[in-house]
Amino acid sequence: MSHDKKIIAVDGMGGDRAPQAVFGGLAKLNAPEFHFIIFGNAEILEKHAGLLPSRVSYEIRHTENSVTAEMSVTASLRTGKDSSMGLAIQAVQTREAGAVVSSGNTGLYMALSKIILKTVEGIDRPAIASIIPGKRGKSVCLDLGANAECDVKNLVDFAIMGEALARSVFNKEDIKLALLNIGTEDAKGSRLVKKTAEILKKLFENYVGFVEGTDFGKGDVDVIVTDGFTGNVALKTIEGTAGYIVSELKDSLSESLLSRIGAALAMSSLGSLKKKLDPRLYNGAIFLGLNGVAVKSHGNSDEVGFANALKFTCDILKNNIFDRIREQSEKSKVHCDFEFCGDK
Repeated sequence: MSHDKKIIAVDGMGGDRAPQAVFGGLAKLNAPEFHFIIFGNAEILEKHAGLLPSRVSYEIRHTENSVTAEMSVTASLRTGKDSSMGLAIQAVQTREAGAVVSSGNTGLYMALSKIILKTVEGIDRPAIASIIPGKRGKSVCLDLGANAECDVKNLVDFAIMGEALARSVFNKEDIKLALLNIGTEDAKGSRLVKKTAEILKKLFENYVGFVEGTDFGKGDVDVIVTDGFTGNVALKTIEGTAGYIVSELKDSLSESLLSRIGAALAMSSLGSLKKKLDPRLYNGAIFLGLNGVAVKSHGNSDEVGFANALKFTCDILKNNIFDRIREQSEKSKVHCDFEFCGDK
């Protein structure tokens, strides 16, 4: 392995389709500047290593243990550090790897990551952030489920981290930041949202105000900030709606000879629509706020989804987001009084 390659640690046993999806995803990825350390049962992993083309730089690290979806948080914390997931996270903690990727259980992955990596100084809670596609562009959305209840300080932290992530993955400076609300008018919303908006106006020149749920699909802003409860419901609503549309469209286009002929004539356009609605192409969520990059791939990811989670990770590592997070976190202390920001 060349010493100038960036290293990503991979949980080879995490997820419903591991390790097939892991190796299939690596095979689809074109990232010659990266080296991958794959943790898991070596005997099992070696059986799938034949899927990898010669361009993929990798090694396998053996462990008998793995974290399963059935484990309680207590059980995973007791044995998880020696699991494929735990060892992959520890590779980031020791700085051997720059990032870790896993399709394993989200709650257990977050718990282990918080214990092993700790949070960035100034950030109270990590948040789950991901990319949501829209008609005119993509948006970083957070929190998507790590924190069901938040105070003003948490939402301000999410804005700081989300903006840093957007600058990294979108590779642009003119980032538009918004806060999710039940309306765009200043008078609308909860006390928590209104207080957070006051802080964001002072902290960010690029804060554009409130957006509603209907704005998710527009892509007019680069960062959408919300609490984990609302964000998780919004994300699953989007995924469910997209799945429903694809299913109904497929049924409608196959119900008669005429519709099948029409589908054949519109194959190119339909293929483009299907690709835009395919959640696998936007797979990958990052646990923002930790002292290291931890990326969560969907638990049911196939090789296409896992490849995109890996690509998402590679993009993040190419642009160091931690300096930006620390810089904005220091600025937030000036505007965010502890007592005021700790209120809900």
